[in-house]
Amino acid sequence: MKSFFRNILSVSMAIVVLLSTVSFSVDMHYCGDTLVDVALNTKATTCGMESMQNLPLKSSITKEGCCTDHKVVVDGQDELNTSPSQLSVDNQLFLVSFVYVYNALFETLPKQVTPFQDYRPPTLVSDFQVDYETFLI
Repeated sequence: MKSFFRNILSVSMAIVVLLSTVSFSVDMHYCGDTLVDVALNTKATTCGMESMQNLPLKSSITKEGCCTDHKVVVDGQDELNTSPSQLSVDNQLFLVSFVYVYNALFETLPKQVTPFQDYRPPTLVSDFQVDYETFLI
């Protein structure tokens, strides 16, 4: 039971460290007010309106495009505090007391030895209560 809880705690702590250090970006392409494409960690594909704007026009008036790109970047944690000596005194005290109490939760009682556990009771030859007709009422 103790090793099961330790395994669960170890896996959950590894997942927390992984999720806190991972970084990603979400790239979105809008054509007007309509979302055309969403891409994770890559550039979003366009709707093709940019190629229409690059065509030579006969007039000198240029029209701005209706397409916009939005990029959301989520940066993960770069530095991890791995050394206990970098912790403050309060955090070290909390960590030591937590480990002490956690280990005390799983202490088991000493196994009690039953000396007659491997012996069978003797077989009864006759039932004395029936033989002597003595019953408790």
